[in-house]
Amino acid sequence: MLKNIKLAKDIAPDSYQSIGKIIEHNAQHYGTTTALKFEDESYTYSEFNQTVNKYANYLLQKGIKNGETVIAYIENRPELLFLITACAKIGAVISLINPNQKGKVLTHSMELAKSNHFFIGEELVSFFEEVKHSLSGSLSHKYYWVSDQQKTDCPQNYTTLKTDLEHITTENPITTQNIKSHQVYAYVFTSGTTGLPKASRQTHRKWLSTYYWFGKVNMNLGSKDVMYVPLPFYHTNALIVGWPTALAAPCTMVMRRKFSVTHFWEDVKKYHVTAFIYIGELCRYLLNAPETSLDKNHSIKKIMGNGLRPDIWHQFKERFNIKNIFEFYGAADGNVGFTNTFNFDCTIGWSPQNFKIIKYDVENDMPIKDANGFLIPVKKGETGLLISEISDKSVFDGYVNNKKNEDKILRHVFKTGDIWFNSGDLLQDIGYRHARFIDRIGDTFRWKGENVATAEVESIVGNLKCVEICAAYGVQIPNNDGRAGMVTLVRRTGAHFDIDTTAAHLFKTLPKYAVPIFIRIKDAIDFTHTHKIKKFELKKEGFNCDDTIYVLLPKNSTYVQMDKKLLKEINTGTFIF
Repeated sequence: MLKNIKLAKDIAPDSYQSIGKIIEHNAQHYGTTTALKFEDESYTYSEFNQTVNKYANYLLQKGIKNGETVIAYIENRPELLFLITACAKIGAVISLINPNQKGKVLTHSMELAKSNHFFIGEELVSFFEEVKHSLSGSLSHKYYWVSDQQKTDCPQNYTTLKTDLEHITTENPITTQNIKSHQVYAYVFTSGTTGLPKASRQTHRKWLSTYYWFGKVNMNLGSKDVMYVPLPFYHTNALIVGWPTALAAPCTMVMRRKFSVTHFWEDVKKYHVTAFIYIGELCRYLLNAPETSLDKNHSIKKIMGNGLRPDIWHQFKERFNIKNIFEFYGAADGNVGFTNTFNFDCTIGWSPQNFKIIKYDVENDMPIKDANGFLIPVKKGETGLLISEISDKSVFDGYVNNKKNEDKILRHVFKTGDIWFNSGDLLQDIGYRHARFIDRIGDTFRWKGENVATAEVESIVGNLKCVEICAAYGVQIPNNDGRAGMVTLVRRTGAHFDIDTTAAHLFKTLPKYAVPIFIRIKDAIDFTHTHKIKKFELKKEGFNCDDTIYVLLPKNSTYVQMDKKLLKEINTGTFIF
């Protein structure tokens, strides 16, 4: 283990280590092992490498050079992974556009990384056509049609990729030998929960670190394992955690176009899955689904992911008989990661990197400084802001838009001249380099002189049998200081919602200051492509909306339903809460 920890930490930026070399090594030594399954398609490691080589040599033939960007707007399917790997082999950078993006957001993402080469999935051509002519430099653009079961004909002015690839060589391109680990191979976009997405740089070095860290140190799968990845490859959970973990075994990876609650356990049985990667909401969806005979009738030994909330951790583990949960913490734009290596419940585990958890003033949204102007680490058991040192061994790769980088950098933190990455997340220090995730800074608010963690409120509200999903956040009330708690919830199908029962539950289980002032009932809550709740619009609307809203008025012990008269009184500052 210690050897692999060292390998994960000590990848030299100028070394000739790369994703392409891992792929070629596996093809040479484990060529007959099945590398990838997708629906009814299957590729051995040898076949996978040969297919990638066709793509790589084709890109070279088209004049795409080392450092040049290509854009991929394709749903989760093998062709996307072939393109990602091909770009990694020739030194190109693939900009991974979220296929759920349309209109102005799609234009924004495509304009962030300038390119003349657009690989568009058959299934998304109609959406791309709507924005194509609004992209700058469109006269020099080349468009490649990536067929998808060929239900339609190749559009005019597009090149049919499948046809062009037929006569391309399957030999390894010589370019792979010249790729250095510090090079960027992909742009991955943040989920955009609070605005337009940002494009983060993903390097070979970062991918290789996770290859050793998750693949060798933590999950440590064997060649007979099957890793199920139902998450999108335009996001880092699949791209730099799930995939390299399978390659490190090396074992079979099962790729799914879109996550499906209905077909999840059917897939697990069909492909003989022994491990899978999750995000927290995926686990909640599975837990909310009706029980079936497949819940425990499977071969799952280990799972890995992030965001599994404490309120469902034990329930999930028991219902599906899963013994090992490698919960981790990380971010597409970050330089620090934690992993639950020792399988402790309800923790993100530990980190080998140089990090600190510092005291943070939530009300004023800034770190707390000592008399000398330096930041102050919290004590064991306390909660604060996670920061990590930026150094040669812990690089902050940043964003395509360099102006966004400074927002994430803290300078002169513990001494003059040091530089640290601001994670934007609140963690609790539980000792022995271990931590618990508490909340994102934007999701923690101040009310009645107390810090309210939305995760705590959501876990309590989420325990109600009538609640399918919920989101907690703070809203401003005229003539009142701080932000009042508000919860938007979606009722479980067929379940009865009773406001008095809900109120009794909240008063019993939450501190008085954390009991939400407003409860909003909606038919559905919107999510990002990574299944994070979109709170930005909910916060913006606050209690000024047409949905059913209950409000806890001052000195009341239960909620009353909002009407126009009451709404006007609140908005004119009549009530001091």
